[in-house]
Amino acid sequence: MEQGTIERDIHVNASPEVVFEVVSQPEHMREWWPDDARFESVAGAPGELVWRDADTGETTTVAFAVVEVDPPKRFSFRWCFTEPDRGGQALLVTFDLIPNGTGTQIRMTETGFREQGWEVAVLEEQYRDHENGWDHYIPRLGVYVSRLVATA
Repeated sequence: MEQGTIERDIHVNASPEVVFEVVSQPEHMREWWPDDARFESVAGAPGELVWRDADTGETTTVAFAVVEVDPPKRFSFRWCFTEPDRGGQALLVTFDLIPNGTGTQIRMTETGFREQGWEVAVLEEQYRDHENGWDHYIPRLGVYVSRLVATA
């Protein structure tokens, strides 16, 4: 099994400008992905993503760094760094927004798994975990965009 890249595509009935806001602004991102997101949508800006366990209330905070901000076409960031303070290798997530008829084709790509230096078992586990995560969160992104456009 190839554990190099995860890609997910979804079409939404919203303009690339609306979708760009949803994938690049913390107040929107926390509506479909993490429980909290703290960052400025500026290339090079550091930030954090926070998830809360509904059962225990415990939180997991993951370092985050904005890589590219190209409205309304692309937003990318690095996360899951191998070193504290956003050092070492990291996974790269890119949202490419392609106008498509009256809506937008969103392509999410996550790369860098093999470069993390993980043992094979850890690599396979992390890759599966991220695949399952995106399978859960990308549809939520679509639902949130639909709800946002319906109320506009």
